[in-house]
Amino acid sequence: MRNIPLTVRFIIQPERQNLYEEFSQQVLSLQEDPESPINYQLPSTWIRSTENKLRFLVPYNSDEYTSMVNCFDQTMKGIYTSIIRIERIQNQRWFLQYQVHRQEFNKRLAIDTERLLYHGCSQSAANLIIEDCFNRSFAGAHGTTYGIGMYFSSDASYSDNFTEVNSDGERCMFVARVLVGNTTQGNRSIKTRPVGFDSTTDGKHIFVIYHDAQAYADYLITYK
Repeated sequence: MRNIPLTVRFIIQPERQNLYEEFSQQVLSLQEDPESPINYQLPSTWIRSTENKLRFLVPYNSDEYTSMVNCFDQTMKGIYTSIIRIERIQNQRWFLQYQVHRQEFNKRLAIDTERLLYHGCSQSAANLIIEDCFNRSFAGAHGTTYGIGMYFSSDASYSDNFTEVNSDGERCMFVARVLVGNTTQGNRSIKTRPVGFDSTTDGKHIFVIYHDAQAYADYLITYK
């Protein structure tokens, strides 16, 4: 399937006014001609849908599924017994916000700092995230050692520690695109990104971000 061309249009909801004003300003700052729409391409794996669906099952016999499992297995083998399903998240509004951030990061840093990282959480939290992105208002729920922000890790077994078993004995973990940008050592006192940096880290596998649209949840892995 080819990438799906997309023209960005804005519908501003009153309760999200500040977020969308910031988003619009970033879009305009990246355009040479503010009167022209910005065209982005959605991922080639996305499925066209006339419904307002945000979650799509990834076929277990697809390369997409195999790739997710192989990466997951690198640190999770022996920790889980089975993968129940892998869902692709197709939240177009959130994806566009993220793409604007990515373009700004690439322009500013002259390098692509996007990384695929894991984020473990409860099923109820996962449902909220899919609807409305990673929300900093929940930051600190599982610790603030490296800053009061949203935590991600390149080690799935670490993120597994922050999952919760649901009534069916299942756990949830996101595979997310994260813009780490310029990163620096974090500590408990950090509440916003330090001046000159975009994220904080433990120096190994943990990254903390301080902007909701600096990460995009690509997939949700449900497992036992």
